[in-house]
Amino acid sequence: MRPPFYPCSNTTWVEKGNSATMSAVLFSAGLLGNLLALALLARSGLGSCPPRQPSVFYVLVCGLTVTDLLGKCIVSPVVLAAYAQNRSLGVLAPATGPSLCRAFAFSMSFFGLSSTLQLLAMALECWLSLGHPFFYRRHVTLRRGALVAPVVSAFCLAFCALPFAGFGRFVQYCPGTWCFIQMAHEEASLAVLGYSVLYSSLMLLGVLATVLCNLGAMRNLYAMHRRLQRRAGSESRERTGSRAGEREASAPPLEELDHLVLLALMTVLFAMCSLPVIYRAYYGAFKDVEEKNIASEEKEDLQALRFLSVISIVDPWIFIIFRTSVFRMFFHKIFIRPLMYRNWHSSFYKMNMESSL
Repeated sequence: MRPPFYPCSNTTWVEKGNSATMSAVLFSAGLLGNLLALALLARSGLGSCPPRQPSVFYVLVCGLTVTDLLGKCIVSPVVLAAYAQNRSLGVLAPATGPSLCRAFAFSMSFFGLSSTLQLLAMALECWLSLGHPFFYRRHVTLRRGALVAPVVSAFCLAFCALPFAGFGRFVQYCPGTWCFIQMAHEEASLAVLGYSVLYSSLMLLGVLATVLCNLGAMRNLYAMHRRLQRRAGSESRERTGSRAGEREASAPPLEELDHLVLLALMTVLFAMCSLPVIYRAYYGAFKDVEEKNIASEEKEDLQALRFLSVISIVDPWIFIIFRTSVFRMFFHKIFIRPLMYRNWHSSFYKMNMESSL
C-alpha cells in the first residue's frame, strides 16, 4: 500500500520533539491583547459622559477585535489539548472522526481570510477619510461600517466551506496538532491546486490593497504635516517681535506624526506576517515537492502559519493600545516633544540671524 503523501495525515499521536510552549505563548499573548483591546474599546465608547456616537473606525475595529478573539478561543485550545493528550487532531475526539480536523482547518482558513479583509476595510476607511473627505462624509456611514464584519464573515464562510463540497482539500500537518488547506499536490489535482491558489491569491490581493491604502494614508498625513509646518513657519515670521513663549506656542503641531508612525509600523508588520503563508501556498502549488522532502516542507508551512497567527496578536496592540492617551503621552514625551523643541530652536535661531542682518 502506498504511504500517504503527507506523513502526518493519518498519524494518531503528536510527533516527538515538539513542545506546546510556542502555541501557549501565542494563545496567551493573543487572548490578553484582545481582551485588553475590548476593555479599552468599551471604556472609550461607552464610558464617556454624555455617551457619544461611535465612529466608523470604532465599529470596524470592534469587529476585527471580536473576530481575532473568537479565532484565538476556537483554534488555540484545540492545539493545546492535542499536546496535553499526545493525540493528533484526527483522533482527539474519537466520536467525530476526521471532522475535528476539517473543522479546525476550516476555522484556520476562515479567521485568516476574515481578519485580512477586515484589515483592508479599516485601511480603506483611513485612506478615504484622509484623502477623499467629501466622498467619505457622503458615502461612509456608521450603518455601512457596521455591515462590514457580517458581510465579510458571510463571504469567508461560503468561500472557506468549498473544500466540504469537493473543491479543495483539508489535510492534517505535522506534528499532528494542526490542519489546514492542502498546499502541496502529488497528482496535480485541479481542485486542490485551484483552491489553494485562489485562497492565497485572495490573501495576496488583500495584503497588497491594505499596504497601498496605508501608504496613501501616510502620504496624506505627511502632506498635512508639511502644510501645517509651512503655515506655522509663516506665522512665526510675522511674530518675530513677540515673546519667546508665544513663539513656542506657534511651533508647528506634530500630533499627526504619531498616526504616521503607527501606520508605517502596522504596514510593515502586517506584510511580514501575511506574506510567508502566501508564499508557501504558491510554492506548494507550482513546485513539484518530492515525498522524501515533504516533512521538511511541512515544518516551513507550520512556521508560515504561526506568522499568520501573529496578526491577531499584533492587531489590538497596533490599533487600540498604541492609540490610547497613555501611549500618546509617552510617545509625545519621548519623540515628539524633543522634535518640536529642536524645530522651534532652529527656527528661533534662524529668525534671530535674519533680524540681526
